[in-house]
Amino acid sequence: MSTHAKDRPKSSLATLKGLLPFLAPYRKQFILAGIALLIAAGATLAIPYAFKQMIDAGFGPAGVRDSAQIDLVFMGLFGVACVLAIATAARFYMVSWLGERVTADLRSAVYRHVVTQSPEFFETTQTGEVLSRLTTDTTLIQALVGTSISMALRNTLLFIGGLAMLFVTSIKLSAIILVMLAAVVLPIVLFGRKVRKLSRDSQDRVADASALAGEILNAMPTVQAFTHEQQEAGRFGASVERAFKTAMQRIRARSLLTVMAILLVFGAIVFVLWLGAHAVIQGRMTAGELGQFILYASIVAGAIGALSEVLGEAQRAAGAAERLLELLSVRSPIQSPAQPLTLAARTANGASLSLQHLGFHYPSRPNAAALHDLNLEIRPGETVAVVGPSGAGKTTLFQLLLRFYDPQQGRILLDGADIRQLDLAALRGAIGIVPQDTVIFSENAMENIRYGRADAGDDEVIAAAKLAAAHEFIERLPQGYQSFLGERGVRLSGGQRQRITIARALLKNPPLLLLDEATSALDAESERLVQRALEAAMVGRTTLVIAHRLATVQRADRIIVMEHGRIVEMGSHSELVARGGLYASLAALQFSQDPAA
Repeated sequence: MSTHAKDRPKSSLATLKGLLPFLAPYRKQFILAGIALLIAAGATLAIPYAFKQMIDAGFGPAGVRDSAQIDLVFMGLFGVACVLAIATAARFYMVSWLGERVTADLRSAVYRHVVTQSPEFFETTQTGEVLSRLTTDTTLIQALVGTSISMALRNTLLFIGGLAMLFVTSIKLSAIILVMLAAVVLPIVLFGRKVRKLSRDSQDRVADASALAGEILNAMPTVQAFTHEQQEAGRFGASVERAFKTAMQRIRARSLLTVMAILLVFGAIVFVLWLGAHAVIQGRMTAGELGQFILYASIVAGAIGALSEVLGEAQRAAGAAERLLELLSVRSPIQSPAQPLTLAARTANGASLSLQHLGFHYPSRPNAAALHDLNLEIRPGETVAVVGPSGAGKTTLFQLLLRFYDPQQGRILLDGADIRQLDLAALRGAIGIVPQDTVIFSENAMENIRYGRADAGDDEVIAAAKLAAAHEFIERLPQGYQSFLGERGVRLSGGQRQRITIARALLKNPPLLLLDEATSALDAESERLVQRALEAAMVGRTTLVIAHRLATVQRADRIIVMEHGRIVEMGSHSELVARGGLYASLAALQFSQDPAA
């Protein structure tokens, strides 16, 4: 996903076929736009013929005696203009609607696809790059569907129709102009390939700049704490400059292509018209026929120029389509089975959990085992604490339980069912988690808690907040539960954010509760309040607790001690302290530093 254009196969206009599934639902609108297009093109091609009639009738030898015919010709010319205006407006409306509709569908499809990817996808893909796909690339597709396709079809019709009328007007001059046009089109096509490559490079540089900006903006407190504002502004400025230079290469190439197309095409046409002027002088053509030939030649030349412009736009859109289709082709390795098992009905004590010979390494670190032959049986309603030094595999265990990853060896049973045989939504619906890194959305307090269960009523949200010791501080906010919490909860303290996420998990009321350092960001008073709330919430459910602060796990039914991805000790607090192993050394170290614990 993050590789540059030089590492990928070249995109071509054939890539645009991948957009057909997004265009197919709107056949009716395409047909209506096509009808309007045909009428507009026909009206445009009728105008030169009307001018011929006008010139020959009004300025020929019998012009003075034929004023009635002149009136008729002018009325006909105005009628053609009316038809052209209405058909052009209808075509513009329909193709603009199609551009907006298809782009909206495409953005929704890409986003809907991205949010179903496993964490493995986000290990290798920058958020800013995905956002660039959703904005810059889809805008190019919008220009293609909403403008370029219509322009291409319109100018193709004008080119074919104009060329046919040129032959009707003068076979000799048309044959000459056709040979000359064929000679000038070849260099234009060859040069267009360079423009396509530069277009893809330009889009990649914009994506790089977006990715860098997203990363820095998400880490702004750290950037400011280390006074790196100027350095980061410089890095982004350099990235923008690279994008600018690549864009200028594309623009210079496009400009050169345009100059080449116009000079070569119009040079050929001017030469042929020079021949036509001599034909009028010699009496082999009328002035009206020459005027008609000039107008049709202008239409053909304009169509070729517009088609070269559209080709450039289509090549840019092909690059964008390739990037979007790349994203849509990514398949998450974590999928619900075709015929999932039904999760057992919830019991009064919560869920049972069985970990059997679990072995796991992260895809990005295939040679480093995060878990090794892990075995654990947890009874319904049991509270199990998982402790150990950083990197022992505690958080990895939680990620496997939520099926963010699948283990390479062994299996996990929830109420006797292998979690790989369960529907993902059903599995994750049975698990509540309070993560170590709190996540607060740009919403009010009520909706942030309701994220735990979308159909919960306001009273249930408030009850969960009270249970998590969050009700009091929420009530003190300017608009209470309706208070906007800011992006990523910037208006709250760390402890307040933690209590919001605890309330969210409690509102979900799952049979299995995972607490990953749930009280790590709380002060002593808040920790006491939340600890009491959590102990009450643990009743009637199975709970796994990760904690570095051992004072928070002493009341657990069992304590599991992990090191290097293995369970090295298991027992109660007093048993483990008496054993004098790893837990005892961790406890001695912590309690000597924190006597109050």
